[in-house]
Amino acid sequence: MRYTARMTGLTWARRAMALALFGLLFGAALAACGRTAPGFGLGDGGSAGCGDGTCSTDEDCASCSADCGFCADCGDGTCGAGETCGNCVQDCGVCASCGNGTCDGDENCSSCPGDCGQCAGCGDGTCDVQFESCEGCPVDCGLCDSCGNGTCDGNESCSSCPGDCGVCDSCGDGFCTDPEDCLSCAPDCGACASCGDGSCDAGIEDCFTCPADCGICTGCGNGLCQGTETCASCQSDCGVCSVCGNNVCEPFESCAICPGDCGTCETIGCIEIVTCALNCIDLNMNPPGISLSCAANCVALGCSNVQFFVDQVLNCAVANLGTCGGDFGCIQTQCDAEFAACIGATCPDD
Repeated sequence: MRYTARMTGLTWARRAMALALFGLLFGAALAACGRTAPGFGLGDGGSAGCGDGTCSTDEDCASCSADCGFCADCGDGTCGAGETCGNCVQDCGVCASCGNGTCDGDENCSSCPGDCGQCAGCGDGTCDVQFESCEGCPVDCGLCDSCGNGTCDGNESCSSCPGDCGVCDSCGDGFCTDPEDCLSCAPDCGACASCGDGSCDAGIEDCFTCPADCGICTGCGNGLCQGTETCASCQSDCGVCSVCGNNVCEPFESCAICPGDCGTCETIGCIEIVTCALNCIDLNMNPPGISLSCAANCVALGCSNVQFFVDQVLNCAVANLGTCGGDFGCIQTQCDAEFAACIGATCPDD
């Protein structure tokens, strides 16, 4: 997280020095814990073989819409004769068992991708209206019109509208696995490609799927991660989407807190730590900004002995800020003995 210091009575140079020292003294690294969740049951729903991409002789639109396409009346707004939650979610709504982690009953990849996985064509960028819909494949067909109204309607699920229904159970474990995608699980899969281009694309982006383009959702920013909020939809309340142990070195992870993802740290010397921390200051901001986690990670790269001497330098520098202001040369002169000890600091195994 990047913090901005607001100080008075100091030049920007002096503020930068004070910020660096504060970051080194008080910065704390953020640790991420791995989360686990039940896996998906990917068994066949409906008729045997339903969802394999082939409309077999024993399948039709009523028994397997995933392979044979939707029946002619599906989508007219009425759950008519022959239509079920398994072959026409648009009219009949999501099956009650959808979301239990097992592909059972009338479920298949088109009616309940959360349990049965995505259908073969889903994710190719084209909405094949015969087989795909906003309910079963929003990444191709866009979000359903009702998605974003704050209510998990009958034809919505965690797969098709996480903004209203909440993310599916496995979302948040750090791994982007079928049927997760950028719309159903941005915490694991990241934002969709168009997110961040400055345009809130109607149909596929809203405040939940892309706050960068569409703005934050109501309630985001109150300090409480609640309701359907996630680290992707409301970072200010829920934190960052970084999971230690998923083999990806994500934002705010480092070798100090997650060597499994980011590699083993190589210890550095006292002066190198000070230099490293100074690079955590963004002087292009007005007033300058400092990443406290960046500064803390710099300190973490030193052995205990080196960290002790870093403290000596910083304590002396803080004590002389009033005398020297932002003049680093003056601080070096005033803290000559501390800098000398810092330069000569060694680790026990050196």
